[in-house]
Amino acid sequence: MNVKFFLVFLIVAGMLLMSCNSSKKAASAPTPATAGKISPKARVFIKPLNIDRNELVRYAKSYLGTPYKYGSVNPSKGLDCSGFIYLVFKNFKVTPPRVSKDYTHEGMEVRLKDARPGDLILFTGSNHSSGVVGHMGIITENKRKIKFIHSASGKNLGVMISDFEGYYKMHFVKVIRVLI
Repeated sequence: MNVKFFLVFLIVAGMLLMSCNSSKKAASAPTPATAGKISPKARVFIKPLNIDRNELVRYAKSYLGTPYKYGSVNPSKGLDCSGFIYLVFKNFKVTPPRVSKDYTHEGMEVRLKDARPGDLILFTGSNHSSGVVGHMGIITENKRKIKFIHSASGKNLGVMISDFEGYYKMHFVKVIRVLI
């Protein structure tokens, strides 16, 4: 593989997740009591939701092509990654966390090979060694390849379906199940 091509690929891929990760800054500086904690909020997905997986994925796909917009949950203006997830679950009368990192302790972790459509896939942001969730999507299929729908930042991107490979494998954190 051409080294220049590989470097350009890594730079572009890094930009895809950078904005979503940067939108997850804390509202205020952590106090000694909250430093290192994800969020003082109670978990939302304590028990699995009774939402049809196929219906959830079908609804998520209705946003394909929606542009990326930092910090937005308004599809007419654009959506960031967690805003996209937020909007999808709100359609099913669930108010999920609004920022990616708050999904760290939600749901039940499942092995990648056991991922099903409707499961959430979590990634670090641009700094993959941090381990901090900064990007996320919804698994759409796990047949020969894992595919997921998400809102990616960068020029001419937004809600799209991506293969779980390359950059995403390097930034993978885990898959969580929040549906029955």
